[in-house]
Amino acid sequence: MSARRTVATWTMAVLAAATLASCADSERNDDGGDGGGDDGTFVFGAAGAPEMFDPFYATDGETFRVTRQIFEGLVGIEPGTAEVVPELATKWTPNDDGTEWTFELRDDVKFQDGTDFNADAVCANFERMFDQNEAGQTAGEYWGYVMGSFKNDAANSLYQGCEATGDYEAVITISGPTSGFPTMLSLASLSMQSPTAMEEGDANGIAAEGEGFSFPAYADAPVGTGPFTFGEYDEANGTITLERNDDYYGEKAGVSELVFRVIPDESTRRQELEAGSINGYDLPNPVDWQGLEDDGNSVEIRDAFNILYLGFNLDGQNEQLKDPKVRQALYHALNRDQLVSTQLPEGATVATQFMPDTVSGYNTDLQPYDYNPDEAKRLLAEAGAEGMELTFAYPTEVSRPYMPDPEKIYDALKTDLEAVGVKVNVKTASWNGGYLDNVTAGRYDAYILGWTGDYDSPFNFIGTFFGNLKENDFGTSGMPWGKQLADDLKAADAVVDDDERAAAFSDINQQIMEDYLPGLPISHSPPALVVGPGVEGVVPSPLTAEEFDSVTVEGGQ
Repeated sequence: MSARRTVATWTMAVLAAATLASCADSERNDDGGDGGGDDGTFVFGAAGAPEMFDPFYATDGETFRVTRQIFEGLVGIEPGTAEVVPELATKWTPNDDGTEWTFELRDDVKFQDGTDFNADAVCANFERMFDQNEAGQTAGEYWGYVMGSFKNDAANSLYQGCEATGDYEAVITISGPTSGFPTMLSLASLSMQSPTAMEEGDANGIAAEGEGFSFPAYADAPVGTGPFTFGEYDEANGTITLERNDDYYGEKAGVSELVFRVIPDESTRRQELEAGSINGYDLPNPVDWQGLEDDGNSVEIRDAFNILYLGFNLDGQNEQLKDPKVRQALYHALNRDQLVSTQLPEGATVATQFMPDTVSGYNTDLQPYDYNPDEAKRLLAEAGAEGMELTFAYPTEVSRPYMPDPEKIYDALKTDLEAVGVKVNVKTASWNGGYLDNVTAGRYDAYILGWTGDYDSPFNFIGTFFGNLKENDFGTSGMPWGKQLADDLKAADAVVDDDERAAAFSDINQQIMEDYLPGLPISHSPPALVVGPGVEGVVPSPLTAEEFDSVTVEGGQ
């Protein structure tokens, strides 16, 4: 079944609705008052170490957890929801065909180094992100995913330019209408950064180094507009210290200091909470939730807005993976019901596609692949792939919302694959010590990874995975259907009518699972975070995008 490729025209009614919706009042306090202002420190146990602190080059949640406190975007997300609200822009208005967007900006904001936030700063940020060297284009994955291309391939880029039409008015031009704009500007990677600090720190001076990157000085000295400023990163002791921005334009943070302690082991995080040396941590083991509550802590459960998947590198050295029968066989080999019931929290579900059922475009007719080892063996034999070898990897030193214990999940999947005759070559690397870079570089045949949605959009899930033919972790550029899938996704995303767009994405979801199967969706999980007694003001986010400026700690730890 082919995806619909209808591209609707922009009507005046749609434009009016978009303009009115965008004019909602910002949740930030406009009076510039002192707000919470209580002294004290909030210490949070992070599951992994950040790679650096320039959000533009970041791809992982542990980096964004920190940078989200320092930076803001033109648009933001209402705390506790996936709803887009004004942030540094107060409103935005498209032209008739949806290709020029005029942003009215706040006029009372300065970057943390004293640089004025204005339209020139906005355009400097967009031009900086657009104009990247080869290493920057690889590292700047989020820009590549949502914009399609960089300055050296401007014809294929969604972003086409930015013009300061007033001190506090900027016009951003895009190549065509898309449902993701301007919502995509809420991405942490597209936050506004100080042009002065970026110039002084040579922000674009990124270079390839071995299997990763070397970052310029700016990546260790970030400057944004948010409620916290960067203090220091004590890498030896695994602590990142942020300080309250007392010059913040809105309500001041409720604590004077925010500290992230990197504690990869979940049981150690719990012990540190019990000892009182941290005030909270992410991704508590589901079996501990009740015990944590009984001890006087607060377990905040987020809605499931994620996907865990087994990904393939279809453009790699393993030719057998190019056969759809092999990929189907591997799916039938996985006992996902057992994995969900034994390794994931209550409320987790087996996935039927690469997005959760809360996202528009979810196909309600798709059923899970059944666990059928005999069918898996039959398909492998039919494909001439009996006894096939698979270089299959998992990450260490991390817990993620969709995989609280990567090693245990991997072991369960590996056991299932070996039971049908697959010879698994085990590979592993630490989350920010090579694993993500290795996945992007195509060094594994298969890997476990996942995604927590950045905002409520089907393109943010399957478009992120498969919409950029040149840069995606599944290697779909090497498949005969790869370009068709990418084109269909872009066409569906350009449909303005909500119902038509949802129907188009529903069709694509069916095609991905029934015709292409570029990877194996595993499950959706409702992750949690926990805070200790005396901590107030934490608002759990379905996007795992908590902002900690609202937090207070009784007694000012």
